[in-house]
Amino acid sequence: MIVTLIVVCEVGFWVLLAGGLSLRYLAKMPRAGIAVLLLEPVLELVLLIATAVDLKNGAAADWKHGLAAVYIGYSVGLGHSTIKWVDARFAHRFAGGPPPVKPPKYGRERTVHEWKTAARWILSCAVALALLQAAVWYVGDSGDISSLRAWQTKALLVAGINLAIAASYTLWPKQAPATPEPQAPSPEELKR
Repeated sequence: MIVTLIVVCEVGFWVLLAGGLSLRYLAKMPRAGIAVLLLEPVLELVLLIATAVDLKNGAAADWKHGLAAVYIGYSVGLGHSTIKWVDARFAHRFAGGPPPVKPPKYGRERTVHEWKTAARWILSCAVALALLQAAVWYVGDSGDISSLRAWQTKALLVAGINLAIAASYTLWPKQAPATPEPQAPSPEELKR
């Protein structure tokens, strides 16, 4: 049941996102589009409640409950930035909006960008870890919590990787090339 609900929530996320953006840009109904986009957190709330009810009704805590916690963590930490990323591309493609802003490539700006990205991932992992720990405490000594602990280990690994990437840009910032990068020859130059 939980896996099916996770799939339904994921599909629902993209359906609501497409519907909200279509209303906002194609149908020229920005308020209705925002209202649909604001339904996104309801999906995570439904999943959280269903997971808690499933555990309360005596289900053994397993990988499905861990996956639900990770999915909710991702939605909290990265859901907003995912929506912004898709929104910028949708507006550019279908509504004549400006081209999406690309992340900076070099220097301090790139370092700041990497730390912001790491912060979002760490928030996602922290939410997932908290939900997983709540499930561990709920199950207690009466059940097998090894799958929940395994998810916690994976979440810590993801947080650590993102922290290491951000730290590497702090210690060894990527510098702009000293000389302009060579341009690829144009088709006319290749014909000569």
